[in-house]
Amino acid sequence: MTESDILEVLLSHDRWATAQLLGACGNLTGDQFHRRFDIGPGSLHDTLTHILGTMRSLTETLAGQSLRPRLEAGAQRRTPVELLGLLDEASQQLAAEARRLPLDRTITRRTRDGRTLQMTRAAVLAHLATHGSHHRAQCLNMLRHLGVTPLPPSSVAEWTWSAEGRM
Repeated sequence: MTESDILEVLLSHDRWATAQLLGACGNLTGDQFHRRFDIGPGSLHDTLTHILGTMRSLTETLAGQSLRPRLEAGAQRRTPVELLGLLDEASQQLAAEARRLPLDRTITRRTRDGRTLQMTRAAVLAHLATHGSHHRAQCLNMLRHLGVTPLPPSSVAEWTWSAEGRM
């Protein structure tokens, strides 16, 4: 990968940064992982599950597939290790789908609340990257409130400087 391939940077960083958070959550107790906060979806578990659910639904949108039920639906509790497995699967599917068709191609998406949206495939991928960054910042804040130090790395700069992100 070259650092100038913006799609590869966005997808690789998104996967890496979410994996960093899940790794940090692996050191928490179950109560800490599910502790409620007045931010975002409400807990580390729920926020990370939401990130992965969105990744899956946006991949389905890019592929023109019907949307599966959201990962957040129901009351299933997953461990950080289980979520990491879902991240691996979802990020592989997303990476394959992201390059399948031109990024300037317009897609139509029917949202779960019945709205119809039209956007380019590039806009879907930009939304995915900014959505993940937004919710990972919420997770970092939750980890800070739990007293986790040091906080896991998450920025594109930290990814670039890390062994995993080094080109």
